[in-house]
Amino acid sequence: MMRSWAVFDSPVQSALHTMKYRRNIGMGGALARQMADFVRSLQWEVDMLIPVPLSKKRLKERGYNQVALVARPLAYELGLSYVPSALQKIRETRSQVGLTASQRRENVSKAYQAKAGIVKRKSVLLMDDVATTGSTIQAAAEALLSAGAREVYALTVARALPHHDLNRV
Repeated sequence: MMRSWAVFDSPVQSALHTMKYRRNIGMGGALARQMADFVRSLQWEVDMLIPVPLSKKRLKERGYNQVALVARPLAYELGLSYVPSALQKIRETRSQVGLTASQRRENVSKAYQAKAGIVKRKSVLLMDDVATTGSTIQAAAEALLSAGAREVYALTVARALPHHDLNRV
């Protein structure tokens, strides 16, 4: 099951872009505080929160994982274990911006690997910043389930609606 806190439009779109491209790392905590009540209302029983990871190359370029900037304070707000090491991106992928839905699925297929020793028999809250086609969340969730996760719930800060231009998301 996947839910998004907001629509990918102003002001959330601006907040995410500021955090991702302009290094406004303080935005993550502000978003997490705003999202906490929404996530509680879902009443998902989860053991841990895991952000969708970046590749080592992308992490080195950017210096931080923008999803983690929201996920870590959100885990704290919800009283959940924050376990970014449970999921790794094991191969480079190109940016999803501008790709069609089928290209996005192919791009991230088998790009993630989860650590069974951490996720086996656990209920996981997987988090990403924006869902467009759901391809990234799907690929990461498949890795978690393959490693023995009992359940995977997915949460994104925002959801791009069909009328949004895939070249900008």
